[in-house]
Amino acid sequence: MAAHLGYILPYRLLTSHNIRYILILFPSRVNYKTTGGITMELQFATHLKKSNLSENTLTSYLWTINNYLSKYTDISKENLLTYKGYLLENFKPKTINLRIQAINKYLEFMKKGKLQLKFVKVQQKNFLENVISNADYLFLKNKLKKDNNIEWYFVVWYLAATGARVSELIQIKIEHIQAGYFDLYTKGGKVRRLYIPKKLKNETEKWLMEKNITSGYLFLNRFGQQITTRGISQQLKKYAKKYRLNTNVVYPHSFRHRFAKNFLEKFNDIALLADLMGHESIETTRIYLRRTASEQQAIVDKIITW
Repeated sequence: MAAHLGYILPYRLLTSHNIRYILILFPSRVNYKTTGGITMELQFATHLKKSNLSENTLTSYLWTINNYLSKYTDISKENLLTYKGYLLENFKPKTINLRIQAINKYLEFMKKGKLQLKFVKVQQKNFLENVISNADYLFLKNKLKKDNNIEWYFVVWYLAATGARVSELIQIKIEHIQAGYFDLYTKGGKVRRLYIPKKLKNETEKWLMEKNITSGYLFLNRFGQQITTRGISQQLKKYAKKYRLNTNVVYPHSFRHRFAKNFLEKFNDIALLADLMGHESIETTRIYLRRTASEQQAIVDKIITW
């Protein structure tokens, strides 16, 4: 059992949602003198929090461990391989490897490193999938401005002109606009600078001046609070439907892909792009040298006439 805000939470109700609130929002309220197998799980969470992992990654890792322990009473090679089989049947390779990474982290923490699982091979596609075209990006941005949806006009522009992840976008404050950049502290304490292009900076400052806003987060929800990543994703889908765009290519990370594609088309320096995007390895950035599926199709249609 785990005590939280005066309530007793059964082990099987310790979902990823509850874990997030217990361990991240209310760490001081967790009773670590627990029974029923939760103690090590909570200690593992504390261990992970010291590793500068993002909240989403931490929650994903804890969900995986909770999911495993809900299926098996002990940690053995046989159970681990059975669980891997379950993952292979129900998830895509990238998700499987994320789950395996979590399991291996837990095994390492439990000093059972010899039981660690091997990752599955991910067959990388020779094209980028579900990336918004530059024409559709400009169409959406212009439509939003024309219809006076100015805040969302800027949301789309910032995503595509800075290469920000949506989790980074919602952290941008007015003082970052004034400075022209936003310093992000990534895993391992490294600093990545998110630059705000001059044209975007100037237009943002003009907009803020008209609204008489001088401090706080740049993007707020209808209640005047910091907008959430989910809120942005849902609203972008609504605008995609409204303007009859392909909803499969209108999502926050799609604009980050567009930023990378546009950058390389105008300034072919992949090492610089890797730094701007915060990629640990330049190999991750190389995917943007590839064309999207629709671009490949257009080239084939144009060239092959025999």
